[in-house]
Amino acid sequence: MLELKTVRRDQGMDWYEENNGMEDSFSLVLVTYGKCVYWIEDEKVIVEKGELLLLPARTRYYGKTIPTVFHEKYAVRFDTLVGEETKLPILTSRRWLKSKIGYYELILDLLKAAYTEWEEGLPYASMRGQAKVTELLVLWSRELEQSAYSLGAQANVERMKSYIGEHYREKITKEQLGACIRVTPNYAATLFSKMTGQTISEYVHAVRIRTAIYMLNESLLTVSEVAAYLGYNDVSYFHKLFKKTTGCTPAQFAHNRPSGTRL
Repeated sequence: MLELKTVRRDQGMDWYEENNGMEDSFSLVLVTYGKCVYWIEDEKVIVEKGELLLLPARTRYYGKTIPTVFHEKYAVRFDTLVGEETKLPILTSRRWLKSKIGYYELILDLLKAAYTEWEEGLPYASMRGQAKVTELLVLWSRELEQSAYSLGAQANVERMKSYIGEHYREKITKEQLGACIRVTPNYAATLFSKMTGQTISEYVHAVRIRTAIYMLNESLLTVSEVAAYLGYNDVSYFHKLFKKTTGCTPAQFAHNRPSGTRL
């Protein structure tokens, strides 16, 4: 369906990009920190953390950082196969599209994985990246079609995410989250899944694995100690889940530690 052209990560306060509108590739951007500005067909558009921006093929634009504002984003350029774009209405519009997404964590994980494999030149990285970007577009399309969800529902999901952020090292159940937002457990689980694209368990594991990546790179803890800290008493299960999520073993993620630190 898609053919990736580039996958990159931009960081800092001196980014600039320009497109004269003659290229047939789509551009997709997810801002993960700060904000930046685009002039799209002479229309000024601010893109902030948590927002996706899709620029159709042959769109004239230029983008730049905002003075003194640090930003980070993932950017993908891709082509669609002839006739395939009609399978996703999001790709048929000739106007740019921007929205803040409830699927943020899931979409960020997809782009991080696509970028890492692309940069490392892993076998079949392009094919895997195409699958991840396609999944991203499907999730975004689904969310846009379900935008009838009330702001109250979004606020409840954010409250559940906050609760998970404070208690992710513990066992978290739908009963706890239901009590957190004063609804039934089943309603809480259904709402969370529909608004985030992940089950409660999947989201909790994702939070833990992101924390594990940071700890394996920055702390002096062993893999077993990191696993225990995050609530995984079975180290082999932690290894299996970590590799399934990231494509690498925990030890491989610890390679940036200063020499002499223990694994």
